[in-house]
Amino acid sequence: MKSESRCLMLISPPGVYVCTQTLLSLPCRTASRRFSTQTDGEVRIAKVLKEKFPLATSLKVVDISGGCGAMYEIHIESDEFRGKRTVQQHQLVNQALKEEIKGMHGLRIFTDVPRK
Repeated sequence: MKSESRCLMLISPPGVYVCTQTLLSLPCRTASRRFSTQTDGEVRIAKVLKEKFPLATSLKVVDISGGCGAMYEIHIESDEFRGKRTVQQHQLVNQALKEEIKGMHGLRIFTDVPRK
């Protein structure tokens, strides 16, 4: 039987999120963290997006799986999205993160165009 690791976000003390692999009941690589420090995954994804979207005026990457790298939320504002429908904007982000997405369980994408 192949075991699949999934992350479950549990809220413990205020501001601390604990991620566990639900099927094996083992802690993920990073059991808990406060949101003031970026994880390696957040830094890696932000770097890729900055390279792919040099016109980005705003970028925020958050590991919403509690630090284990299973799920991210991305907020990006770039002039490169101007004139494109939301689905096309999200496709551009997905294409930029093609390799990183292979190791994720989920990804939330929020795109916007800077106001002139």
